[in-house]
Amino acid sequence: MSQPRPVRPEDRHAFDTFIDARSPSEFALDHIPGAINCPVLDDEERRIVGTLYHQQGAFEARRVGGAMVAANLARHLQSPVMAERPIKWRPLVYCWRGGLRSGSMVQWMRLVGWDAQQLAGGYKSFRKHVVTQIDQLVPAIQLRVIVGATGSAKTRVLEALARRGAQVLDLEAAACHKGSLLGAWPGVPQPSQKHFETRIAAALEACDPARPLYVEGESPRIGRLSVPQPLVERMRAADCIEIRATPEARLAYLLTDYAYLGDDREALAERLGALKEMQGKETVQRWQQWAREGSLPLLFGELMALHYDPHYERSQARHFHAWATRRPVEVSALGPQDIDAAAEAVLALG
Repeated sequence: MSQPRPVRPEDRHAFDTFIDARSPSEFALDHIPGAINCPVLDDEERRIVGTLYHQQGAFEARRVGGAMVAANLARHLQSPVMAERPIKWRPLVYCWRGGLRSGSMVQWMRLVGWDAQQLAGGYKSFRKHVVTQIDQLVPAIQLRVIVGATGSAKTRVLEALARRGAQVLDLEAAACHKGSLLGAWPGVPQPSQKHFETRIAAALEACDPARPLYVEGESPRIGRLSVPQPLVERMRAADCIEIRATPEARLAYLLTDYAYLGDDREALAERLGALKEMQGKETVQRWQQWAREGSLPLLFGELMALHYDPHYERSQARHFHAWATRRPVEVSALGPQDIDAAAEAVLALG
């Protein structure tokens, strides 16, 4: 078993398992991808210990907290996460700053016989690593931006590219949102801004800078999340490939891809209310009526004609510097075979 040593975030891949010793709420906000949450103190225990520290001092907080830590460590050692691990298991443990919580877990793991190590600086050092990685890796990537009017199945084309072994950065999947006014995933909350950035950094780390990386042409915001500014700037300067589909094909695709919006008609109508200032009260009231009636073909047809399409070319020309030299991929339909063909055409463009 090697001696304990400071482990940097960039060295984490040498370990078998990442153990996050923080509380569940800290873990939910952001964590190292693939980490397992084994709290040394849960949220309520942290509150109790913190209150004792402020009211009665460090000794009383450590006395009470130490008992809680010991009980939780015993439970984790008997859990499936640790109970059946072999002697050569090498876990990397971290807490908020690389202090007592992860230190106590590492000490007990090493007493068992595992070569457990502690992440120097804890989660805070990992967070700095994420920001640094985005800043350093983004300028080096060979970005290809997939653009197209609303309903052009750009996300499905990205998925088809990934199935063919192409490098893909799926920002909408990382954000759990389709990016548009109606793009919230049903029943799936968006991650925190920090975890969104963590997912982006992990994808960039896995990329080969010598090969193209395909990404959908997103606005600076996806739902309530902000795309990191270095990536926004790189997207704006990158080569563009435009998926060109007929309005009929796009409408048919939208009716399939957004069919779930008809499951909660009132919620759909409420979201459309955000367009009153832009589209006018009378128009939006008509759309809201169609939403409540479940008349999605009429609703999506007018949303395309009156809202999305009129602003498409103007906004793309403003956001993407290479818009004038974009390369087109023409598609007459957007079924599964058509999307596969579009992906092949994208790859043929290089």
